[in-house]
Amino acid sequence: MVLVGEPEGALRAGYPEPLWVQAVEAISRQVAEGNIRPGGRLPPERELCLQLGISRVTLRKALTSLVQDGVLQPSHGRGWHVAAAAPETAAGKEWPNSLEGFSETAARMGLVATSRVLRNAILPASLDQAEELQIAPGAPLFHLERVRLLSDVPIALDLTLLPGSVVARFESADFEVDSLYDLITGAGLVMSGADSTIEAREADSYVASQLEIEVGKPILVMHQVVVDPSARPLFTSSIRYSGDRYRLRTFFARATPRNS
Repeated sequence: MVLVGEPEGALRAGYPEPLWVQAVEAISRQVAEGNIRPGGRLPPERELCLQLGISRVTLRKALTSLVQDGVLQPSHGRGWHVAAAAPETAAGKEWPNSLEGFSETAARMGLVATSRVLRNAILPASLDQAEELQIAPGAPLFHLERVRLLSDVPIALDLTLLPGSVVARFESADFEVDSLYDLITGAGLVMSGADSTIEAREADSYVASQLEIEVGKPILVMHQVVVDPSARPLFTSSIRYSGDRYRLRTFFARATPRNS
């Protein structure tokens, strides 16, 4: 199966759309036209890179986007397949508005979550950090900063702060592959909810380099304070998502007017 032809169908670096977006459109077009049927397997990544004239990193970004949209499904060790369900019925593959960890979300979407650890250190809590976590200023505070990846594509930059007393319960953890949420649950702690804020910002040079995007590109910043059933803070996380790789789905209900 050939996705694009020469010279009419080749991707062009000079086009307004990035190459990975053009790759998404090329593959989606083949699926929509029935050239790749539901359940069918795409050509190997090496062949796709040659057909589309793009790098493996660019291709992975396009394929991950198509998975998030419900068009494709990864099959570990067997390549990429067209999803059996149409994209319109794949709402369950969107990022949730429930409290779940990155690894849990990835597993629900049929993806493999990995991390690249940038910082793993215990430092004294600042006044602001201590106030937010309801601990004493200067108390040991574990700083865990990771690039979160799906199928080797950087999705988010995550900085999590946990009191040292919590971290002591899982000293042997490998934070490149282990789920922090699983570790916390396994330590006997209960996460009942999170106070969350989401805002749009521009990527600075540090964030851009870690997420492999251009400086100034839009990112979504989610800050959460996760609490236990007694509303005591367990940890905080500040997650910076690449704006084109994250979608949060929620539901709004209109309150019933009261009779006056």
